[in-house]
Amino acid sequence: MPGTVQAVERAAAMLRLLAVRGTPLGVSEIAAALGLAKTTAHGILRTLFEVDFVAQEPDSGRYMLGETLRHLGSSSVDVNELRSRAMNWADTLASRSGEAVHIATPDTDGVVVIHHVFRPDDTANRLDTDTVLPAHATALGKLLVAHDDALAGRVHAGERPAFTRRTVTASVELDRELAGVREAGWLAEIGQFRPNEASIAAVLRSPGGLVVGAVGVSGTIDRLCEAGAKPRPALVKLVRETATAITRALRYPV
Repeated sequence: MPGTVQAVERAAAMLRLLAVRGTPLGVSEIAAALGLAKTTAHGILRTLFEVDFVAQEPDSGRYMLGETLRHLGSSSVDVNELRSRAMNWADTLASRSGEAVHIATPDTDGVVVIHHVFRPDDTANRLDTDTVLPAHATALGKLLVAHDDALAGRVHAGERPAFTRRTVTASVELDRELAGVREAGWLAEIGQFRPNEASIAAVLRSPGGLVVGAVGVSGTIDRLCEAGAKPRPALVKLVRETATAITRALRYPV
């Protein structure tokens, strides 16, 4: 079976990004959102411009969808497909980490859990599937806020309740915490949502690089963190490897 063409995948991801964001974006913003070099992003954008798939603002030079593609603004990730492609990898992550695993996507009021794997022991569990988590206080949420301008706008405009004494509620502090997250592709949250719990999450990308969700583990701080409240490197590695595996799985047809 012939392989896919990477440049086409990246171009498709750019169009989806412009559709989802709904506002003109600069080359640097597009490159950062898709994990591309600025020169690569610029070359693809110029080609899309030449065929009228994107347009540019006269004054700022920022890019937006061309008139013929404006209908793509209603497009969104197929949650059922994402869940089905990710389930086996989520099970494996729970088994290897010994912790609960969640997969989430952006939602109007925060981020919604689309798949939950219980911690593989006798600990009492509550099913979190379809639960909406606060975007400002969880690793899954913060990670998606860093990659979704629409979600970020809702978070900054809405209420950010303090769930614990560690919850970041000020916009300036939240922005500071998220600085560099797009480049890193992962994030840890310690005691911000529940007093004695922590979580580690990494992004999931569709073909071409568009962030469509996040996968993460959660558990007690003493299990997920080293002394000094730093996430255990082995767990970070496991979560990132799982995110990479799911991202690869999204590239191929069933």
